Amino acid sequence: MKETTKILHGIPVDELTGAIATPIYQTSTYVQIAPGVHKGYDYARSNNPTRKVLEDLIASLEEGRNGFAFASGLAAIDAIVKLLQFGDEIIAVEDIYGGAFRLFTHIYQKFGIHVNYVDSTNALNIENAITPKTKLIWIETPTNPTLKISDIQAIAKIAKANKVLLCVDNTFASPAVQKPIAFGADIVIHSATKYLAGHSDLIAGLVVTNSEELGEKIKFIQNATGAILAPFDSWLVIRGIETLPLRVKQHSETALKIATFLQQQDIVNNVYYPGLQEHKNYDIAKKQQKYFGGIISFDLKIEDKILATQLVSNTTYFKLAESLGGVKSLICLPCEMTHKSIPLEKRHQSGVTDSLIRLSVGLEDAEDLINDLKTVFQTIAKKISIKA
Repeated sequence: MKETTKILHGIPVDELTGAIATPIYQTSTYVQIAPGVHKGYDYARSNNPTRKVLEDLIASLEEGRNGFAFASGLAAIDAIVKLLQFGDEIIAVEDIYGGAFRLFTHIYQKFGIHVNYVDSTNALNIENAITPKTKLIWIETPTNPTLKISDIQAIAKIAKANKVLLCVDNTFASPAVQKPIAFGADIVIHSATKYLAGHSDLIAGLVVTNSEELGEKIKFIQNATGAILAPFDSWLVIRGIETLPLRVKQHSETALKIATFLQQQDIVNNVYYPGLQEHKNYDIAKKQQKYFGGIISFDLKIEDKILATQLVSNTTYFKLAESLGGVKSLICLPCEMTHKSIPLEKRHQSGVTDSLIRLSVGLEDAEDLINDLKTVFQTIAKKISIKA
């Protein structure tokens, strides 16, 4: 069965009514037949039929055993870190999402969990960083925002050899692009706010585990801490996933055209997109990804935050905003937005310069998006000429 068919027919028809769209069970509790005897649902924090459809769907798409829906991507990350205890260590990708860095460093560090950040594009860096206290390897691939690619299969082998859990943040790719569990990951996480929902209209997080044992632990944490996804938002994510393969294919095709255009611009220094053969991790991306995704980052030849700010503030179709993965194109300046919480030195070390700009390519026509960038580049070029 092909992916799109699997998605559409993996969403069950409602047994009670025959509704082809998943019903929204907007309820906080369920009537019981007798004390402790019920139809599988007792309280909505523990279980909800709408949420369960989403959780089963993402588990199926990621080829895992269990899925869990949380109120945000960070709530999902938080649940995974709660698998650890005082004194444990995490090896995390150097070029990490700012929110994850903030959670790891400012929340869990004071609880005795140490995080060691390494360049995971070379699997040996992870192997060399492992200590007896290492319990979790945390990678994003592609990374946010410099689109670095890590070899999931190679890192999974290292993790298993050292009896360490491997979690892959699959937000930038989605299961329409790659399936980390098939390459050996133990846990997959998503900010479902992005590509899975796809319409910039909700906040959600998803976790998938590759074993019943891990699933039971995450389920306990989900129920005990209560950061569950509401029924209506669960329904919105289900609706978004129905068109995921079609959207991701279009995002990727347009992004490659824009990345190629950016390479030809005098004002641009580096273009970060794994679909370009010049990308240093192109071969790995080609091996483990079906598409190359809809995110592009680039920096300017003149390292000037003011100039970069002017650029991101004057596009027409690329809207200046946080987040990514929606049907409308977005543009942001990570050093002042998504990655501002990361210290300057660490940002620069991971490639997030003061002129690095991130594009989330939407579903608009590629020619319109290219012309939008072309116009703002011409304006910025004139300003540079005047300054000179």
